[in-house]
Amino acid sequence: MNQLKWMLGLVTHNFRWKVLALAISFVIWAVVASEPELSTFETVRLEYRNLPDDLEISAAPTETVALELRGPSSELRGAGASRPPTVVVDMSDVRPGQRTFTIGDGNVSLARGVRLVRAIPSEVRFDFERRLVRAIPVQAHFTGEGGGYVMASHSVAPENLVIAGPASHVARVQAAVTDPVNVSSVVGTSQFRVNAFVQDPYVRFQTSPQVAVTVTMRKK
Repeated sequence: MNQLKWMLGLVTHNFRWKVLALAISFVIWAVVASEPELSTFETVRLEYRNLPDDLEISAAPTETVALELRGPSSELRGAGASRPPTVVVDMSDVRPGQRTFTIGDGNVSLARGVRLVRAIPSEVRFDFERRLVRAIPVQAHFTGEGGGYVMASHSVAPENLVIAGPASHVARVQAAVTDPVNVSSVVGTSQFRVNAFVQDPYVRFQTSPQVAVTVTMRKK
C-alpha cells in the first residue's frame, strides 16, 4: 500500500506542470511532423584531417562538393539552418600515390532530420607525395642597367633559402629569383631588401623569403 501511495505521489507531484510540458512537447512534435519536406543543393567546402606530417598533397584537389539534401524546410534555409552541412575526409591512413575517397554518409555531417541524397562528385581523388626540404640558391634580378655606369659586383644575403613541398615539385626548383632590383639610380654601393619567389605554387619557403641585395656600380 505504501509503495502504491509513493508511486501515486510521483505522478501527482507538480501535476499541472507535467501536463503543460506534455502539451508543449505534443505541439512541437505536431509542428515538426507537419512541416513540408524539401530538397535543395548546397555547395560545401571539402575539408580534411589527420594528413600525416611527412606527406604533401601534390596536385590540385577538389575544393568543393555539391550536396543534394532532403529534409524539413526549416533546416534547409542556408544560413538559417541550425547545423550547416560539412564534408570532412579522414586522411590518417594515406600513403604516397593516388587515393580516392567516397563522399557519403560516413563523412558528411548534417542537421537532424536532413539526409543526403547524393554528392557531386561522389568521389574525390588526391595525389600524395613525401615531403622534401632542401636549400636552393637565390638569384638576383636586375633592371635599369646601362647609361654611364656598369655593375662592378653584387651579393645576396642569405645566399640560399630553404624550401619545402612535394618531393617531385621541390626537386624541379633550381633557384629562387628576387623581385626586380632597379639599379638605374645607383652610384657607388646600395642595398635593397626584396622578396624572393619560386614559380611552383606547391613549393613554399620555410623561413622569410626576404633577402638583402647589395649592388656596387662603377663608371664605364
